[in-house]
Amino acid sequence: MEQLDLSVALSGVQLKNPVIPASGCFGYGEEFHALYDLNILGSFSFKGTTLHPRYGNALPRVAETAGGMLNAVGLQNPGVEAVLARELPRLGEYFHQPVIANISGFTLEEYVTCCERISESAQVGIIELNISCPNVHGGGLAFGADPTCAATVTAACKKVSAKPIYVKLSPNVTDIAQIARACEAAGADGLSLINTLLGMRLDLRRRKPVLANTTGGLSGPAVFPVALRMVWQVFEAVKIPVIGMGGVSSARDVLEMMLAGATAVQVGAANLINPYACKEIIEALPGEMAALGVASLGELIGAGHEK
Repeated sequence: MEQLDLSVALSGVQLKNPVIPASGCFGYGEEFHALYDLNILGSFSFKGTTLHPRYGNALPRVAETAGGMLNAVGLQNPGVEAVLARELPRLGEYFHQPVIANISGFTLEEYVTCCERISESAQVGIIELNISCPNVHGGGLAFGADPTCAATVTAACKKVSAKPIYVKLSPNVTDIAQIARACEAAGADGLSLINTLLGMRLDLRRRKPVLANTTGGLSGPAVFPVALRMVWQVFEAVKIPVIGMGGVSSARDVLEMMLAGATAVQVGAANLINPYACKEIIEALPGEMAALGVASLGELIGAGHEK
């Protein structure tokens, strides 16, 4: 049987396969490390990190819904200095490949400082900017909702980072391709999409929102067609690599994302349902490739666009 090549590359960072647990759904890997060898993963994007420690939003902040879940965790994390001092050294004991550092901020200065500090870590291969946070100096509008804001934070972080910058795009915009082009023009090395879709649920008995935050981010299989459509649109709009995510729960979903234009694929909520989700997807990829007569996953990237 012909040797199958599952490897991909993101801005010079080599991954043995395209499967990456998404930020917020895998912590720092410690709980999953107890279940299987995490080094089978392409990489993983660790928990969203801010400059200062954050408790996050009030409880309840997670709710089930048909085909997915809502979360309003609110970026609970120990802050960048604790991540550098404690979490990354511990992570290095059981994961021996470059990781993706997902960072967030509420001001431009917070993004820049956090990015500069985290890029100093030898364990970090790529920095993923979550620009879905509200800009407290811009009236609360998310950085990623406006092309100019998105470009500004991208350029500022690119200037101080020693690592490639991938901007994680919000789907809660009118034209995601416009935001993608703005980030590319500002120097982004790649793009990650999509973040969660804004949604809510109401408690019929209490006649109040289920989540304390009122609204939350929808993830899970229900969002996959939306995510796939946006990956397709962004691939056609830019020339930089795309990491696709949103409702991915199977090897076939991974291949669809790659056909749409993704170089690598993140798996989020599926990990919360089945902690072996990423492992099982990786194990299933060779069989799916063989069934399609594909020897290298690289040949699928964007192949759905070929006329």
